[in-house]
Amino acid sequence: MPDSRSPYPLQVVRALALHCQGLAARGSAGPAPTPDDIYNAVDKICCVQIDTLQMVQRSQYLAVWSRLGSYDPADFDGLIYGSTDQKREIRRRLFEYWLHAACIIPLTDYRYSLPRIRYYRDGHSTWNSRWLVEPENVALMQDVYARIQAEGGLRAADFKHDQPRRSSWWDWKPAKRALEVLYDRGEVMIANRINFQRVYDMTERVLPDWVDTTETSEEATLRYYLERGTRALGVCEPLQAADYTKRKRTPARRILEGMVADGTLVEIEALLADGQSHPLVVHRDNLPLLEQAADGALVAARTTFLSPFDTLFYASGRDEQFWGFRQRLEAYKPAPQREWGYFCLPILHQDRMVGRFDPKLERQTGTLRIKAFYLEPGVAPDDELVTGVAAAMRDFMTFHQADELIVERSEPATFGQKLLAAL
Repeated sequence: MPDSRSPYPLQVVRALALHCQGLAARGSAGPAPTPDDIYNAVDKICCVQIDTLQMVQRSQYLAVWSRLGSYDPADFDGLIYGSTDQKREIRRRLFEYWLHAACIIPLTDYRYSLPRIRYYRDGHSTWNSRWLVEPENVALMQDVYARIQAEGGLRAADFKHDQPRRSSWWDWKPAKRALEVLYDRGEVMIANRINFQRVYDMTERVLPDWVDTTETSEEATLRYYLERGTRALGVCEPLQAADYTKRKRTPARRILEGMVADGTLVEIEALLADGQSHPLVVHRDNLPLLEQAADGALVAARTTFLSPFDTLFYASGRDEQFWGFRQRLEAYKPAPQREWGYFCLPILHQDRMVGRFDPKLERQTGTLRIKAFYLEPGVAPDDELVTGVAAAMRDFMTFHQADELIVERSEPATFGQKLLAAL
């Protein structure tokens, strides 16, 4: 193991970071992942972000595929909403709430959402409190809750609304706004999704009895998530641990300094993608893994594709610091302003970000259409890279039940040609 006073090589810190994100192990041809495997993958990275875009599978499903390969999305849904399948029952172990963004979170962390729920209930959200100023909105919220109490879980679509919708995506009908306020305040939870529409039900009917509901202080919650962040990141700048679960940096700084002082975080130096040495921290629980990476016993061997919303990119600046790669989602840009495409998926090959591609699944025909492949500058489309990407693409197609691949454009063109030949 290198002297801790000497900078760790980039390859070492990349291997640790990818291992802690569940992205280092080579793909396996073994049995399909079980619900336990899916749960463990989510728990390892703390949360999985939910997004509505579905050029391929939605982001939350992609994040699990990136780590496990093909699995049954119904098993993932069962972990979030419970399963009533006659063949087997899957216990609810995950839930939807706010963390980095709208996320899927282990229920073992439910108690750490209670300070945020308290924040909403005490009227500290400007967005909600402005709406609740109007007496008719308070009455509406009470009526919506009463219907759920009497009828069971309901969708926003179950509430009649005759007024025309305006253009903005957040221009919800009044009942939808009431449901979201109730959700923020923890009075209802997401009990299910039907065609991706949320089904809201009373928290006491959704939350399993085994879940710890002891409320933690804001400071204890902050420290908990800073520790979660540093473990999941593997190695990082201290304040990047705050970025991971969107904690405010100013209060986080003081706690992080204390974590360094008490030995929870260990300071190291590492060479990053710019070739310079940088001060970073490692959670003490990850020190044995750092040693394994330094000794060559822990290596990044996986080739996979990542969601634009993957937790690997949660910490500010980490894409360029560790991989010299600029990760951007361009879906919300006007088409002429896009450099790469609408919903590009980064390509991870071993410990490098080698490129990205812009896919669209044509579900009716089982066709996966790649509008464009891009390799990063300096990445050669050699046989080893093509073999790794082809194996990942075969599994990606299996996961999407696609039996045909069309590549419209590739830069360089030889990469697309070699990939199609390998498939």
